[in-house]
Amino acid sequence: MRNALFDLAGRAIVVTGGASGIGRGIVDGLTAAGASVAGWDLPGPAFDELQLSLAGHGIAVRCDIRDEKDVAVALDATVAALGPVSGCFANAGVGGPRKSVANSSTDDWQPVLRTNVEGTLLTLRAVAQSMIAGQCSGTLVGTSSLAAENGAAGSAAYGASKGAVQSLMRALAVELAPHGIRAHSILPGWIETDMTATGLADRRVIDNVLRRIPMRRWGSPSDFAGIAVYLMSDASRYQTGGSFVVDGGYSIF
Repeated sequence: MRNALFDLAGRAIVVTGGASGIGRGIVDGLTAAGASVAGWDLPGPAFDELQLSLAGHGIAVRCDIRDEKDVAVALDATVAALGPVSGCFANAGVGGPRKSVANSSTDDWQPVLRTNVEGTLLTLRAVAQSMIAGQCSGTLVGTSSLAAENGAAGSAAYGASKGAVQSLMRALAVELAPHGIRAHSILPGWIETDMTATGLADRRVIDNVLRRIPMRRWGSPSDFAGIAVYLMSDASRYQTGGSFVVDGGYSIF
């Protein structure tokens, strides 16, 4: 029997980038708490697997968050299948080029900014408009990163894009509070996913980073299941504008 405080039954929640990595951990946590989940992602084997796993718990929707029309179509499909949306994790994102600012060009930055900033904005704007129109309270969450707050040498494009996400969520928290809509960002630390697997297997990273994590392990997508449920539940009903760090203690050590 679920704890009523964390019971998400009857709630439709969008998770972008839901087919893999942190997004998949969020999807699994939400469905376990009873939510109906729409996992938005690009086509591929991971998407096909998500589609199978969501049978009876929601739907998988093909969506390129960089395309405004694609986002609108995905949201329409979600509402048609699951009913009014009461929550969204704008989680889809990409890494940036490993270049110093002095040696990078605007062409290096544009793909990162288009996905991580513009794609996040398009997603959250569409969902917020839908929630306001339907007078539906709930929660919006953007996936930022510790790179938004730390000096991301060699990854300035990525760090800047995630800093923008964090600022966006704070602005939304203030703007949307009168509508009963909360907004937060989550800041992952060193998380083991398909996107980071090569880097985290590097001996230099293991030697220089892993020893600085008090919990002495990399994070995993499943570590985001609990925070996802908490932020979408009534347990966090008087919190908004938060930046929730999930890093095993790395940032304080």
